[in-house]
Amino acid sequence: METRGKRPNGQHHGDLRHALEQAALELMAAKGVGGFTLAEASRRAGVSVAAPYKHFADRDALLAALVLRAYQDQRERYRAAMGSVADPVEQLAAFAAAYVRFAIEQRALFELTFAAGLDKRRYPELVTAGADLLAVLDAPARALRDDDQQARGLVLSVAACAHGHAVFLLEGVLGGVVEQACRHAAENARRLAAPAVRE
Repeated sequence: METRGKRPNGQHHGDLRHALEQAALELMAAKGVGGFTLAEASRRAGVSVAAPYKHFADRDALLAALVLRAYQDQRERYRAAMGSVADPVEQLAAFAAAYVRFAIEQRALFELTFAAGLDKRRYPELVTAGADLLAVLDAPARALRDDDQQARGLVLSVAACAHGHAVFLLEGVLGGVVEQACRHAAENARRLAAPAVRE
């Protein structure tokens, strides 16, 4: 059932939860992860300052919902990118490129994933979602490595490589050329994975 909240002008808001999440993302894009309050998100969404508490206990609960959304969005993107190729090395390369692209296209969500400062003991669903996200790399990694420890090491290496390229691109280290950064991330993922198929 659709949740409706009243705007300050007395009109109803069609999807309060989504509007608050979007307002929070816009504020984070402008001010950084720590740069907004629930009251500011309410004003930007055009609802009363009491409205958020229909869905979120506090600011951290809103951030947690956004982090969960980020994990789920990334997982869908990475699975789609990896599903376009059959070779496990190319699947890891496709992941790395998609990771960099997500960081650029959804910068606020990307940065929030690592900078929200949430106590994950309070939000165990984030731990599960984060593990599910990395799990998309398990099948190709296991196809390329002989045991679980080596496969896990490859997953972490490829993810760290992709993350480094994404952060360098966002910080201007790579000159801001998105497609070039995606290619470099993919090439380095191939280098990390390829030795196992040459033995």
